[in-house]
Amino acid sequence: MSDLPAPQLPGPQSLLALQFPSDPQVSPGGTRAAFVLSRVEEEDPHEPDPDFPKPRYRSQLWLSDGGEARPLTGGEGRDTSPRWSPDGETLAFVREQGGEKGQLFLLPLAGGEARRVTRFRNPVQDVQWSPDGRYLSFLSTADDEDRRDERGEARVITRPRYRFNGRDWLPETPARLWRYDVAAGRLEAWHAPEVEIAAYVWQPGSRGVLLVSSPSELDAAQWRQEVYRLGLDGEREQLTRWNSAIGAVVPHPDGERLLLVGRPEGKGSPEDAHLFLTEPGGGWRRLDAGWDRPVGNLVGGDCHVGAFPERPVWLDDETLLISSTVGGSCGLFRVGLDGTVTPHDHDPEAAIPAFTARGGGVALIRERADRFPEVELNGQAVTRLHERLPFAARTPARVTFASELGEGEGWVLLPDGDADRSAPAVLSIHGGPHTAYGHAFSHEFQLLAARGYGVCYGNPRGSVGYGQAWSSDIHGRWGTVDMADLLAFFDACLAAHPPLDPGRSAVMGGSYGGYMTNFITGYTDRFQAAITDRSICNLLSFGGTSDIGMRFWDDELGLNFHRSADAARLWDLSPLKYVERVRTPTLIVHSVLDHRCPVEQAEQWYAALHLHGVPVRFVRFPGEDHELSRSGRPDRRLKRLEEYLGWLEEWVPGGKQAGTPQRGAARA
Repeated sequence: MSDLPAPQLPGPQSLLALQFPSDPQVSPGGTRAAFVLSRVEEEDPHEPDPDFPKPRYRSQLWLSDGGEARPLTGGEGRDTSPRWSPDGETLAFVREQGGEKGQLFLLPLAGGEARRVTRFRNPVQDVQWSPDGRYLSFLSTADDEDRRDERGEARVITRPRYRFNGRDWLPETPARLWRYDVAAGRLEAWHAPEVEIAAYVWQPGSRGVLLVSSPSELDAAQWRQEVYRLGLDGEREQLTRWNSAIGAVVPHPDGERLLLVGRPEGKGSPEDAHLFLTEPGGGWRRLDAGWDRPVGNLVGGDCHVGAFPERPVWLDDETLLISSTVGGSCGLFRVGLDGTVTPHDHDPEAAIPAFTARGGGVALIRERADRFPEVELNGQAVTRLHERLPFAARTPARVTFASELGEGEGWVLLPDGDADRSAPAVLSIHGGPHTAYGHAFSHEFQLLAARGYGVCYGNPRGSVGYGQAWSSDIHGRWGTVDMADLLAFFDACLAAHPPLDPGRSAVMGGSYGGYMTNFITGYTDRFQAAITDRSICNLLSFGGTSDIGMRFWDDELGLNFHRSADAARLWDLSPLKYVERVRTPTLIVHSVLDHRCPVEQAEQWYAALHLHGVPVRFVRFPGEDHELSRSGRPDRRLKRLEEYLGWLEEWVPGGKQAGTPQRGAARA
């Protein structure tokens, strides 16, 4: 037996074997579904560079008529955003090819080549058909150019919002709304807004569109939005006095009432998003007043590349279909005009991160913690992507913990092996803080478990899906009851699964999870290693550098960096205040274009740890933003995972099994 080769353990390259579904769109008749499938290929598959691999995403449109899906488009570019014409005969979509940014194409489903509609320098976004099929609308800055950085010119900034995560510099002239007359082949700029359009939707009867925007740039920077009606003649009228964030607007079939997803004025980010039905006179009522769970999917996973639609849909004049996060799951629910909420498709051990509904049919994506995301049409899976997993997926075990508000929950993903053989344990902390871990698939967690680590992930107070009281309980006191919950959960994992070794443990997290990682290592030295990803360490400087900094601390803490009376309290809540206590070897991972948690936060933490003699390694990614771990460029995602494994293998020994490559070899 000793002559047998050591088993090959999966490495970060296992990511390259995956194909990622997104943007499921059901046909008008409800019997077909189009969606996007993204894969990873060499940038130039015809002449790959063996010394410098360049894995990149490619995507195609796929189609199902009820059976197993088949590819609808091909090529070496990226095809995205399939949108059915109202008669079901044509698909509009966006294509990137040959170095060009995404342009609008039309594909006749009866046969024939795709026809190009636009030839702009800049991409088109949010393509929609008018209900009567006459028009296609979309947003684009068209041929606007900003070459100041390329030319080394000064950038003069006068607006409160001037950059945003995932977009970098915001255009000084917002994207226009365009309208294309399909039969006439005529394209025209329909509306040039003064403040960016955050979302829009066509009205019933094709009379125009409803826009979500803000009265001013300062309002936009502080998440104060309104709904406007834009007629076909270009006239715009404000319909609401909402003065708060709006996640989506859905016109009622009667064409008069509006359904808003959001929070009313005076409620900030700790408040769960809910449903609000407006009346023509301006009044409104919360439609889901008896439902203490948020609208939408907030269960995090790392296999979501592309668009994930979840806007509520009117099934008829009396019934709305929504997605909602319940504990660590997300399902579909029916909401009646009388406020009743009933399950439509809810598995408490699964998550539905995307869905569309039309014509009595539903297309969706469903995943489980041990099952890769698959596309379903009317209850039947039309993809078999789980079969492509390069390793067997493990099923997590549920673990509960006690808190002042009652029972909390989380999960532990255990490695294989002898039940008596100890394994290192990793506590992972989600971001948000108002998101959740749960029944979404995580390649990262599966990889760590396959490499011999027990991964513990739970939902402390501040997480969503457990009621408003649970979500709001950390308001004004980050790093207190949430930290107590996290440590109580980790202790519960160790007690429930004795092979997990408390003497070989690590703590890690991203965004708010990175903040908590920094905070915990300043509070205790019980962990032998830490990985802090896209983190926060200084709440004062965050306020003036983050793309959400003007409003975020007001919502979360009732404080703000620009008020001197709040400065001392913000410093008390900053991990940097306690860095002198940190002894835990720390890996810092951050992206240069992360404007949500700016890279200066990582730079401060790195410098402070160095000054205090703490072993530290800083991995800094160019060209990436806050979404690196979930949808970043594949080669950079691989490097991130390699760094994670290398750091754990160096400071928390015993995760890998016999025959596993050492740190240097793991990076080849």
